[in-house]
Amino acid sequence: MVRGTTTFPYIPGLFAFREVPSLLDALDRLTVRPDVLVCDGQGLAHPRRFGLAAHLGVLTDLPSFGVGKTRLVGEFAPVGERRGDRSALIDAGEEVGAVLRTRDGVKPLFVSVGHRIDLDNACALTLALTPRYRLPETTRAADRACRDFLR
Repeated sequence: MVRGTTTFPYIPGLFAFREVPSLLDALDRLTVRPDVLVCDGQGLAHPRRFGLAAHLGVLTDLPSFGVGKTRLVGEFAPVGERRGDRSALIDAGEEVGAVLRTRDGVKPLFVSVGHRIDLDNACALTLALTPRYRLPETTRAADRACRDFLR
């Protein structure tokens, strides 16, 4: 675990500027280089088309994508109720992501590419990382580690 101090204030839409320094530090400490980065945030589905997943992917040159719990931009048609159902997330006439159901009857997630990955593969990986719960296991583990640390 990496413990860091944020120097950038929380400003909606500029989340990457706050989080990327600690994430880069954590990546530098890994003994194995990851094949892909799954970010708890957005990539292309961002007001500036360059969210946390895009920032981190470009800086590391690793394939990256974002899986967000909430929508930052765009509109979408209703998503079916079954695991794997998805709808295009469209903003200003451009497909910026997918609204993906990872559990039957549970709120969908917002998946968007960051760097060096396409949307179909990002959605497939998201489904592979959600065998039992709504959120990817990577996000669940990180959230749990942070909560435990703060206690």
